[in-house]
Amino acid sequence: MLSDLPPQTDPGVLIDFRTSDDAGVYRWPGTGPALVQTVDFFTPIVDDPFTYGQIAAANALSDVYAMGGRPVTALAIAGFPEKVLEPETIRQIFLGGYDKLREAGVALLGGHTVRDPEVKFGYAVTGAVDPDRVWSNAGAKAGDRLILTKPLGTGIVGTAIKNNRAPEDLVAAAVRSMTTLNRIAAGILETFGDAVHGATDVTGFGLIGHATEIAKASGVSIAIATSQVPLLPGVTAIASVNRSGGLTTNRQHFGGGVDAGDVAADLLDVCFDPQTSGGLLVSVASAMADTIVAALRTAEVEASIVGAVAAHGAPVVLR
Repeated sequence: MLSDLPPQTDPGVLIDFRTSDDAGVYRWPGTGPALVQTVDFFTPIVDDPFTYGQIAAANALSDVYAMGGRPVTALAIAGFPEKVLEPETIRQIFLGGYDKLREAGVALLGGHTVRDPEVKFGYAVTGAVDPDRVWSNAGAKAGDRLILTKPLGTGIVGTAIKNNRAPEDLVAAAVRSMTTLNRIAAGILETFGDAVHGATDVTGFGLIGHATEIAKASGVSIAIATSQVPLLPGVTAIASVNRSGGLTTNRQHFGGGVDAGDVAADLLDVCFDPQTSGGLLVSVASAMADTIVAALRTAEVEASIVGAVAAHGAPVVLR
């Protein structure tokens, strides 16, 4: 749809929607950091309003971290049905979001709320990034290895929650993952400088969708070793009966560019599963991959090497 828009003519635009990156990047005249901007909001995926606010904030902030940036300010975006929710419920949503903004060191400047028949909440986030060190979808290089910093499966768990068939321990693991900021992971990756070639966060398009965007923007093929992909414990056992609409859409949209070999159906579902506040998928120099993973794990980031980048082949190859 956006491909029909006229091309950008402002020389300050470093990254826009054309590479399907997580945020836009704008370089001010002169020296100093560039501006990173993103916006994200969604309907509730958990019952507790405070937790919902936390997840919405962590999810929105993640886009800035995925670009190698530091989030600085935020504006809240909310839609609430009229005379349906108790004022305290709305207050708890905002408090949950504010809790994560404070953890990230982000200033809440204000926001905008409208009447909406369905609850929606999130943030527009502005950050800063070194214009010479932006992590883009277009940065992956043949020979790189791929690191994922969170387990998959939150979309399947969210669907199970809505249908009252999610085991409590699995819900707790999913909530813990979704409320964890990508701040620590991004900070550690930043210390490795030029060894980090590109990144994205795994959110609504799932692992396969976001890997496809990296492949297309970088002109490479992404090979994923599914046996190495971290999963929420027990998520494959409930995958077949908890497919979300987003999972089906992701399969329809990205499936044509995937060579899935003989990967099991339930595992393939998890790889297409739309994530909320997912981990970073990072393309790094092969020689530094093990060292980077070790540093991330030392900081208690659940990082794993999940694949590699090749020069030729289908956009995404799963084995």
